[in-house]
Amino acid sequence: MRRIAISVAATTMTLSLAGCGVLGATGDSASASPSKGNDITVGLLLPEKANTRYDKFDYPIIKSQVAELTQKRGKVEYANADADVSQQNAQMQKMIDDKVDIILIDPVDAHAISGEVKKAKDAGIPVIAYDRLAEGPIDAYVSFDNELVGEVQGRSLLEALGSHADTSDKIVMMNGSPTDPNAKQFKEGALSELNGKVTIAASYDTVKWKPENAQANMAQAIAQIGKNNIAAVYSANDDMAGGVIKALEAAGVTTLPPITGQDASLEGVQRVVADEQYMSVYKSYPDEAQAAAQMAVAKIQGKDIQFDALTQDKVDSPTTKSIPARLIQPVALTKTNIRSTVISDGIYTVGDICTSAYKAACARVGLK
Repeated sequence: MRRIAISVAATTMTLSLAGCGVLGATGDSASASPSKGNDITVGLLLPEKANTRYDKFDYPIIKSQVAELTQKRGKVEYANADADVSQQNAQMQKMIDDKVDIILIDPVDAHAISGEVKKAKDAGIPVIAYDRLAEGPIDAYVSFDNELVGEVQGRSLLEALGSHADTSDKIVMMNGSPTDPNAKQFKEGALSELNGKVTIAASYDTVKWKPENAQANMAQAIAQIGKNNIAAVYSANDDMAGGVIKALEAAGVTTLPPITGQDASLEGVQRVVADEQYMSVYKSYPDEAQAAAQMAVAKIQGKDIQFDALTQDKVDSPTTKSIPARLIQPVALTKTNIRSTVISDGIYTVGDICTSAYKAACARVGLK
C-alpha cells in the first residue's frame, strides 16, 4: 500500500545503528563476501553541478561518514559529471580501472550507465545506486520515496488552490529530465493527486532539469494558455521553479500563481519565505548520505546483518528486480516549518536565508 501521509515537520532520521549494536556486526551467511579492513576506497559519482547540494552536502557528508566508520582510514574517490553522460561513463570506467572497492553512482542517465554498471560487476566491484535508480546489476539503492515526493507536491498544489479547486483550474506541469527515472516517479505521484481535480493544460519534460529550459517551456505555455488563465504551476524542483517565475514575470504577471518545488535550495527557501513559491520538498540529505556511506562500508566489509538492516525496502528497475533499498521520507516545506526543517538540520542558518532582500519577509514568518 502506498504511503500517503505528508510530514509537516522534519523528523531527523539520523541512522544511529551503532547505538543498536548493528554497526560492527558481521554476517555469518555462507554467501557473505570476504571481510575487508578499514583501508577501503569508495568511489562516488555524482551527476551535476547546477544543483549545489551535491558538492555542498552529499559529497562532504559521505566522505566524513566513511572516515568515521573506518577510523579515518577509508577514503572517497569523487567525480562529478556536470550533466554529461559520456563524462560520467568515463569517470566510472576510471574507477573500475583504479579498482575502487565499491561505487556509489547517482546517474546522469539511468539507462546509459547500465553498461558501466555491468563492467563493475564483472570486475567484482559492487555498485549502489544513490538518489537515482541506475539500470544494470546494481547491489542496492538509497534514495527518497520519489512517488511520495510527487504526491506531496500535488497535494500541496491543491491545498494552495483551496477548497474551490476544480477542473476549470488550468495547471502547467514542469516535470524533470526525461533521462532521470526519479522525474517519472515525481510526475506519477503528482498526477495521482491532480488527475480529475484540475485540468493539466500543458506538460513538459525539461531537458537536463535546466532552469533556462523550464523558462522557455513556461513562456510557451503562457503563449498557449494565456498568462491570466494559469491557476498554478507544478514544478518538479526549485531551480526550475526559478525559471518558471522568470517567464511569468517577463510576461507581466504581477501576482504569481502557486508554484511547487523540490530540494529546499537556498533560493527556493527564500522564495517560499517571500511568497514567490508556495512550497518546496525538503529531503534530508544528511540522512540519505549517511545511509549510503553506511551501506557502502557494510557491503565492502561483509557485514551482512548491518547491510540487511539498512536495506529493508525493495525496488525494481527496468533491468533488475527486488533491489535491496532504503527509501527515506520527504517533508513538505512551507513558511510554517522552515525553522524545524532546514534550520534545525543545519542545512542553512537564519542568516543564510534572511539576507537584506528577505529580512522583512523573514520577520513576517518569525525568522529573526
